[in-house]
Order: sequence, then C-alpha cells, then structure tokens
Amino acid sequence: MAAFNNIDELIRMLSREKALLKHMFANRKNLNVRYDTARELVEYKEERILYLIDHGVIHDSGDFFEMEDVYLYFFEEVLNVSEQINVASVKESIDSLNSAIDYYLLENSEQRKYDYLKHVRKILRNIAQTTFKNVIDLKRNIDNTYKNEPNYAIKKEKLKKLDEKRLGIAEMIRQTEILIDERQPGFFKLAMDVGLNNTVRDVKLQLTDAYHNLIELDRQIIDYLNLIEYQNRLLKKLRRVKYLRDQMVMESQTNVNQVLNSISPLWMENRPKYTLKLSVDFLRNTDEGLDALKALSARIKTGVVASKRKAEPLTSEFMDRAEKVLDSVNTLEMKNAFLASGEDLYTFIRNYNYHKTLEREAKLVLFCQIASQYLPELNVCDNFALDNDIEYPLIFPA
Repeated sequence: MAAFNNIDELIRMLSREKALLKHMFANRKNLNVRYDTARELVEYKEERILYLIDHGVIHDSGDFFEMEDVYLYFFEEVLNVSEQINVASVKESIDSLNSAIDYYLLENSEQRKYDYLKHVRKILRNIAQTTFKNVIDLKRNIDNTYKNEPNYAIKKEKLKKLDEKRLGIAEMIRQTEILIDERQPGFFKLAMDVGLNNTVRDVKLQLTDAYHNLIELDRQIIDYLNLIEYQNRLLKKLRRVKYLRDQMVMESQTNVNQVLNSISPLWMENRPKYTLKLSVDFLRNTDEGLDALKALSARIKTGVVASKRKAEPLTSEFMDRAEKVLDSVNTLEMKNAFLASGEDLYTFIRNYNYHKTLEREAKLVLFCQIASQYLPELNVCDNFALDNDIEYPLIFPA
C-alpha cells in the first residue's frame, strides 16, 4: 500500500474527493456505495478510485466500496458521532501517565524533564477528554438502544452491557483521581508549575462532571430496565387475555366481570356541565350585565330560547347514492416504480405514463410530495440539473 509523502498531499486528496468521502461516510452503516455511484462522484475518472485504493483510503468489497477504518474512525472522532465506548484507551493512558511520571523522577536533564512534564499534561488532558466523550457516547447508546431496538430480550441485554461500560468508566475516573491524589502526590508537589496546576484543576473538574453524569445514567438505565420488565409482563397478560377470549372462556376462567363492575373510569362517564349564574348586582350595575340582558331579550323575541330551530330538509342530491370518482395519483405506487426505474426522480415523474394529462405544475407538486414523504428511501445528491427555467436536485433511490 502506498503512503502519502506529506500532509499537503493528504489534504489535497481529502479536498479533491470530498463528494465521495462525504457520501461514503453518510452511508457507512448500510454498505450501499456501489461502483457506479463512486465513479459518478469522482467524475468518472477510474484513476482517482485506484489512487484511493492504493493509498488505503477505501477498499473494494465485491459490488461495494467501503472506507478504511482509520479514516472512518478519524471522521467519527472529529465529528463526535462515534458509538464506540473505549474504556481500554483510558486505562492505557493511565499506564502511560504512570510511566511518564516515573521517567520524570528518574531524569537528571532539565530539558528532558520538561519534555516529560509536557507529556504528563498532554496525557491528563487526553484522559479527561476521552472520559467525557465516553460518557456522551454512553448516553447516546442508552437512548438509541431503548428507543430503537425492537427485540425486548436483546434490548435488555444491550442495556446491561452498557451498564457494565458505565461501571468501567466510573472505575477509570476513580483510578485517575487516586493517581493524582494518592499514588503520585510527590510528583505533583515537586513538578507543580502554573501550567500543570491549571491542567490538574481542569481535569479534576471534568472528571467530577463526568461522574455526576454517570450517576444520572445509572438511574436512567434502571428506569429503562424496569420499563422493559413492565412491558414484558403487560405483553404476556395481553397474550393470555387474547387466548382466553379466542377460546370464549374468559368470563368463566377469569374475574373480568367482577373487576369491571368494581371500577368506574372517568373517561366512561358523561361530561359534567356547570352553569354559571350571574348575580343581580352584576346585571343591574354593570355595562356587561346590561348587554347580557339585551342579548337575552332579543333571543326571547325571536323565539330562539323558546323553541329550537329546525334543520333544513335534505335535498334529493344529498340522497343520491351514485358513486363519485376522485382523480388522484397514488404516490406509494409511483415511489415503488421509481425505486425500480434507475432514473432520477424528476426525470421519472416527467416521463411517467399517467392515466390523464398532467400540467407541469402538478408534476412539480408530485415531485416535492414524493421527495418529502419518502426521504429516508431516497438519496439526495449535491448536484443540480436544469429543465428550462427550473433547477432541481438529482434524487436517486437509496
């Protein structure tokens, strides 16, 4: 595998292949970056794809292209969208911190001692940042697992594994604090300068904040596990009730009638009405009361209070049972046809064989409807095309 000669070459590559790398990163979970799509994003220049493969930026997986893990992890870390909770890296940093402190205490050269001191400050900042990032990723994973995992058993096991991660992060925080306060107090007193003092203070504050967040996550995991248990019990009861009802033995084998007779849910009762009576003083002494009396007098004179007004008689057109056909386009059927067409959405809608003639404006409305209703199943490109005076984005099946 070829290597980049310098950082300028790497930056030029990232800038030149921005469209392809952006598309591959956005589709990193569903593995659907096909060869034709990649060729289109590199302007149909095969040598650019070969260059990326030779330099270890992407690799060929049969009919698809994937981004190499080193670049994938880099983008996830920088953009803070990683779902990996790496407790091991914090442990390695603690070991490196102990080694750097030992080297500092054994070194006699002031210049090299200063280099080890800078290394200690760097490791401390890295521990704090990694720990806080792990806490954020843990919270995101807990929420996603509870809200998006459809299988109750898998959801429960995943939450238990995440709780183990939480305990691991808490242990790393405790070990870091012990290292600063108990294991290496001599070093921090001996080597303490303004820079190291500020670093240690900031690290302690970040670790304390992270630990408080872990306490809240512990409560959240317990709540989620309890909700899962409750939903499981409720689901079992519902299945049992459905089985008894299907067998027509629910009344004989359960006390359902007794339970229903013993409760009186408010939502089954009639809605009460509370009338508000105006006082005599209000009617006599205020302008609002006089207006209310005048309105009541007018209603009595017209007979609205004495008798209810009758509705108008039904017309013969209302009683006509003839069926009426409503012209409309089935967007779901059109979407399914589009996914199998291989064309972009605008071209497909423009050339589609409708059962009647559609105006250009109606086709534009249909284009917007399908693009908005079925966006998760579509791939909206950054490129635009022009149809007379209309500029539209290129949209393909995802």
